[in-house]
Amino acid sequence: MHLADADALAALIPDGALVAMPPDNSLPSVAIAKALVRRGAKGLRLLGVPVSGFATDVLIGAGCVAEVETSAVSLGEAGFAPRFTAALKAGRIVVRDATCPAIHTMLQASEKGVPFMPLRGLIGSDILANRPDWKVVPNPFADAGEDPIVLLPARQPDFAVFHAAMADAEGNVWLGRRRECATIAHASKAALVTVERVVEGNFLEDERLASGAISATYITATAIAERGARPAALLDEYGFDQAYVSDYARAAKTDEGFRAWLDREVFAAAAKVAAE
Repeated sequence: MHLADADALAALIPDGALVAMPPDNSLPSVAIAKALVRRGAKGLRLLGVPVSGFATDVLIGAGCVAEVETSAVSLGEAGFAPRFTAALKAGRIVVRDATCPAIHTMLQASEKGVPFMPLRGLIGSDILANRPDWKVVPNPFADAGEDPIVLLPARQPDFAVFHAAMADAEGNVWLGRRRECATIAHASKAALVTVERVVEGNFLEDERLASGAISATYITATAIAERGARPAALLDEYGFDQAYVSDYARAAKTDEGFRAWLDREVFAAAAKVAAE
């Protein structure tokens, strides 16, 4: 299903939904995040796959988020995510701490249709004390002696949200080498994707494109949003906009600065596009 714009995609996401989003270096849909702010979304539960960045910070600052499950929230070279930090200190959001391998493992369990998957590397860390949903059990296949292993429950997001270079006429989406977005789409109940363009043909019938494509089977809806990942990079099409992120980081240090940035970059910018 191809919709008119990112706002139409955001309208499909109800308040309180569990939304999986890739990190800034792997095709986030900042366009949908901004559209959720314009919609006035509330109570969203965000899953950073496996870390969270710019889009998450904007959504938190706008009051759209109740819970974040992630292994980190950062603006990279621009420093800490200011709205996340402020919300955490004020107790406005719940943070479920995780690790990168743990998040991928939980999604892979959902992708494979199994209730849990095992993972090593967590035993001995403090994180287990704060994750009662992660279980340490004896390895049933150990020949002798103690061999504990951690079992992680499958995590099935309500929505996968990301950006891609293009969709085809059949509804397939091309990601290139960013296959983690495929895992998110496979594991989720629905996938909403902004793209730079829609092209004729079928990616799955093209040997050059098939390996980088997600089948339309896993895609609920798409919409064109040019430069929809900005300030993140999009493959070889455009680069990371460090100046934009740095400007945001300076503005978002205060509530007033963030609100001014939001008015300019989310609300006024959308109104300008609509007028054109």
